Parts: sequence; C-alpha cells; structure tokens
Amino acid sequence: MRLMIMCTLLSMAISCNSRSKGKSTQEIYNNDSIERERSAVCFVYHRFGDSEYPSTNVSLEDFAAHLQYLQDNQFIVMTLSDAVKYLKSGGDNEKVAVITIDDGYNSFKSGGMPLLRKYGYPATLFVNTETVGGGDYLDWEELRQLSKEGVEIGNHSHSHAYFLNIPDRERIQQFIYDIEKAQGLLQKHLGIKPAVLAYPYGEYSPEMKDAAEQMGFVAATAQNSGVMSNHSDYFALPRFPMANAYAAINGFAEKVRMEPLSVKKEYPKSVLISENPPELEVNFINDQLNVGSLQCFVQGGSCEMQVIHKDPLSIKLKANAQLNKRRTLYTITAQSKNGQWHWYSHLWVKPEVKE
Repeated sequence: MRLMIMCTLLSMAISCNSRSKGKSTQEIYNNDSIERERSAVCFVYHRFGDSEYPSTNVSLEDFAAHLQYLQDNQFIVMTLSDAVKYLKSGGDNEKVAVITIDDGYNSFKSGGMPLLRKYGYPATLFVNTETVGGGDYLDWEELRQLSKEGVEIGNHSHSHAYFLNIPDRERIQQFIYDIEKAQGLLQKHLGIKPAVLAYPYGEYSPEMKDAAEQMGFVAATAQNSGVMSNHSDYFALPRFPMANAYAAINGFAEKVRMEPLSVKKEYPKSVLISENPPELEVNFINDQLNVGSLQCFVQGGSCEMQVIHKDPLSIKLKANAQLNKRRTLYTITAQSKNGQWHWYSHLWVKPEVKE
C-alpha cells in the first residue's frame, strides 16, 4: 500500500495535473465558474475542565456556554465528515458548526462528553494511537463506547510526531507509515476506518496533503484559524482553537458568526519559511468586500499589506519583523458591504524552533 501511494505521489509531482475530486483549491484555480458558497465554522478543543493545563483547556462553564449559543442561534452541529459532505453537496448555505477534539484526553469523557450528551450534539475526536490507555489518555474500551454513542473517531497519527522536522526525502515515507499504523490500530480495536485526519500540531506540507488524499481520507485539518467553505482545500481545513482566554463566550460568538475569505490562489503554498519574514500573496474569490475594512494581524507583531486588486481582492502581506516562534499565523479579516466579517489565516512553520 505504501509503495502504491509513493508511486502515485511521484507521478503527481511529475505531472501538472491538478486534483479532480472534491472542491479543492487546486480545482478552483482552473475554474472560472465559481459555485455559490457554503460554509461551516469548525472549532478544536483539547482538554475540558482541566486547569492544570490552561493553554489547552476550556472550562466546563465556557464549553457549556458555547453549546448553548449554538442551540440558541439554531446552528446545525455536524461531525467533520458530515460537514465535508454538506460542503460538497451543492445545496443551500446553512448555519453549520463542527466540534473537534484532538488527542483523546480523559477530560473529554469526564467533562466534554456529558455536555455534548445534554445538548445532543455530535463531535469528531482525533486520536493519536501510541498514547491510547496511557497516562492522561482514554483507553480503547472508552473510545469504543464513545464511538458507539456517535462520536466520530478521526486519525491523529500514531506517534504525533513533528513531521516537518524529518528530512524531505524521508518525511513522506515516515508520514504514510505512521498514519497507516494508526489507521490499522483504530480498525483493529474499534472496527472503524476513519475518514478524516488531523495533522499533529496542525503542521503539514503539500506532499503530506497529497498523501492524505491518496490514502483515502475525505479531509484533513490543520490549526490555522478561519472558516471552512466549499472553496476550501479539503486537505488543509481551518479550525478556530478554543482554550483559555480565547474560549470566552464573546470570542466564541464572534468567530461562529464569521464567514470565509475564500482563496482562489496563494503563493507560496508551503507553510515552511524560506525567507524571514515571509511574504504572502493571496487572491480571494469573494467579491463586494469593503477594502477600507481590511486588517492584517501577525501573532506577536505587526504587518504591512498591499492591495493589488480590489474586486475580487488580491493582496500581498509581510510581517514587519522576523518570525521567531515555531508556528505563526498571518491573519486577514475584511468586512463585506452588507456588514458581514470574513476571516482567513495562513500558517507559517519554523521547524528549527523546538517546543
């Protein structure tokens, strides 16, 4: 299987053909007929009611407030794979939200799941299989019961490795081996074959995205913030992280009301930093944006932005100082002429920085 995937990836790299299935960004590059937009806002959680780890924790009060807000505002809550089906469906745009959880900590069962049961909402739980049953992690029997309750189990790799720290020539082979090992263990212990993947730490390369598609996944998620749409690259779907102060209800409500800034083309496509600070050029699909409302943000700094074309919008942006963290987002927000706010972010990774 790995040999077949490696051969396929090699042929894809040699050829100039773009992907033909789904509504990937590659497809849109060559498509002048832009389909009407459908969107879904996706959130990622890790720990629930576990104040020992504040940087990855959401309080139970905040999580309950999130679910109450979704109910009060009549959102349809879907698993990630169901949301992908909806985005590809060709139907009308709905108010769709997706709740995802990474890593499979015990606090999801004790804190998060009781609230999901109360509201009757589904969720997608991404599991890294090497840690199952160890330390602070759910075991196979607990995962089996959650799966029976309708929690979608996704693949979060076996080792949860920093794959971008592996040399280029070895990275894809190790990535495929690791993902397939996790897939085999999930099938052995839970009797399921996950359809969705979450990259460890949200880090990926174009080759990893291609490998995920060739392995049969319908979508893969990163951790760059933003709103999913039918114009998204389904193998680098954005999610808003919910933890600590960022999980306060006002911030959650602001993000759940966001609309996508849908990308037609961006350069460079890689998240790896080659020049520091890196320059990003993005062409958006959205029309009728208020260019005067454009804002750009860089974590821990500021940025310069140049508008190349107003409608549809094309911009260049660059941080005013070098990026020194392992992961940094360039974030762009803009208001449409009807007053709705739109959000897009691009992830940059500096692999030499250790966490």
